[in-house]
Parts: sequence; C-alpha cells; structure tokens
Amino acid sequence: MTDAPDRPAPYREPQQARSAATLARVLQAAEEIATSSGLEEMTIAGVADRAGVSVGTIYRRFKDKEQLINALSERMLDRREEYVTERLRKAEPSLAGVLSAYAHALLQSFADSAKLFPELLRARGTKPPERGAHTITELHRLLLEAAAPYADEIRRSDPQRALDTAARALLGACFHNSVRPDPATGKAAQYRYADELGDMAIAYLLTPDRRGTART
Repeated sequence: MTDAPDRPAPYREPQQARSAATLARVLQAAEEIATSSGLEEMTIAGVADRAGVSVGTIYRRFKDKEQLINALSERMLDRREEYVTERLRKAEPSLAGVLSAYAHALLQSFADSAKLFPELLRARGTKPPERGAHTITELHRLLLEAAAPYADEIRRSDPQRALDTAARALLGACFHNSVRPDPATGKAAQYRYADELGDMAIAYLLTPDRRGTART
C-alpha cells in the first residue's frame, strides 16, 4: 500500500496454509468475543474454545493476551485499508464519485467494529495508537491518490491543500461517529450520513476561496 518500511509482525507469522487458516480462526474468535463481551472479558482459554483449538496452539503463536490484542488491532486496521482501497477502485470516475465512495467506505469501515475499535485504542499495554496512526495516514493518502486525476475540478485556489483539508474532515467525522455515544446506526442512517459528508466535501472543493487566494 505504501513504500514505508515493513512493520514488525505483532506475532509469529504462519509459514503454511493450514497454520494460516488456524490463525485466521483464532483472530476471528478473538474479535467476536471482544466485540460481544469486551477486551477485559476476552481470555486465551475462551478464544481457544471458540476457535476450536487448544490453548497451547494459541500460546505457540502469541506469548500473552497483550500480543493477541495487538494482532487483533493489526488485523482490523489492515481490513480497513483494504476495504477503502477496493471501494475507491470502484468509484465513479469523477471528483464527486471519489469523495462519495470515500465517505461511504470510511463510515462503513469504522462502523463495522464501532464497539470494539474505541476499546482497542484505550487498551493498556498495547500499541494500537501507533498502528492506528499508520492507518489514518494511509487512508488519507488513498483519497489524495484517488482524487488526483480530478484535481482540475477543484475551484479552491490551492487544490492540493483543499483536498488535504477535505480528507482530514472526512476522516475526523467518520472516526468521531464511531466513538460518540449516539452514532449513526442502521444502514439507512449510515448511508444518509455518508451522503451528507460527501456532499459537504464536494461543496467545499467546488466553492472558490472567499478572497480568491489561499491564506498562508
């Protein structure tokens, strides 16, 4: 996705297909338990039972619960990057199409784990903030890259700066929706909110500066 150096794996990477499938089951089980009961209630034994593996199998991959939580964070954030990348790839070829696809993809990706995501950010002893910062940077870059071919549609005096501002606003709004006590929930409400965010961003980009020049 980026040219940045590879991040160290938060656990022992599987070398065989069977081992990879087992790891996927373990992480899926961990996510299900953490989402329904919270990270505090998630235990290695509980994850093993739900995944249908032995406790020893998990400990051969993860040294402790903290490392399992780090891996869960990595998995969830990777999925967000992949999902937004795919949605932008399928976006209508226009500035409005890209912004709409981006708003909908962001809102959906955060909403998928609306309960668990804030818990991961607050987890003590883990490193999700650093990993989360990488994902935010990557999601920001994805919009700039996808919108670049349509920069001539932007009517602000500094198109690149304006696009950067729009990306930050959309990211902030979607993240805020995932942690607020009354988020937009349900497909209809989420779809409407994403439409409004996309409309807001495109309206800003298509509106000339009030004084005709960018402020420094």
